[in-house]
Amino acid sequence: MDARPIGVFDSGFGGLTVVSEIKRQLPGERIIYFGDTAHLPYGSKSKEVVTGYSLRIAEFLAQKGVKLIVIACNTASSYALAELKGRFSLPLVDVVMPGARAAAGITGVKRVGVIGTMATIKSKAYETAINEINPEIKISAMACPMFVPLVEEGWVDGQVALLVAKEYLSPLKKDRIETLILGCTHYPFLKKIITRVMGLEVVLVDSAEETAKDVNRVLSEKALLAGAGAQPGRHRYFVSDDPEKFSVLGRKFLGQDIGVVEKADI
Repeated sequence: MDARPIGVFDSGFGGLTVVSEIKRQLPGERIIYFGDTAHLPYGSKSKEVVTGYSLRIAEFLAQKGVKLIVIACNTASSYALAELKGRFSLPLVDVVMPGARAAAGITGVKRVGVIGTMATIKSKAYETAINEINPEIKISAMACPMFVPLVEEGWVDGQVALLVAKEYLSPLKKDRIETLILGCTHYPFLKKIITRVMGLEVVLVDSAEETAKDVNRVLSEKALLAGAGAQPGRHRYFVSDDPEKFSVLGRKFLGQDIGVVEKADI
């Protein structure tokens, strides 16, 4: 039984999709979240810059006494995972492999689409992960850099979001994909618009649920779970800029008050 909190970080607001799923699957665990809103978006930045941010955030979380760190950002998972593993002895869970595993596991799928930031798509992290599982799967990838700022501004429906989604997703429709991986934790907030463009026949893969399952598995294997009798914990939220905006978006999109959001410099 280990009552220490789980650390989760993202470039901004999107990682709360992972937090929400961890809270659902592991209600007795406490979470410390860091959203690097001062440096958003990560997807247009270099590998060196993203890795530097990720190392500083991981150090911040480690100093808070977390027992495991979730890299709830596809760009950071794609660029910084190896460096983080080399610097920290804490267990690490990323979001790329769970999403890839879920997509590859859908029966009959041979054409998979991946959307993500410029950095995630450039890294080919999903192609590598999926083809390790099933080399016969054909993958179509598309960078959607405007999706993150749309979500961060709260513009997840309406004509602006629809026009942007049509522009990005039309090549994937032409490729007749059967499954689409939402390769950024911000993208689930655009599910309605994405489904409207792609059609109901395309299965959307949101890695949040699979990532939470991985967290559960790792904690179980390492005997780090808070325990079946643990009461729902008090979660803490940190951002590097504008706590008020983060609180507003949390209430709007998660349907719940996330409490006090603290500002922390890294």
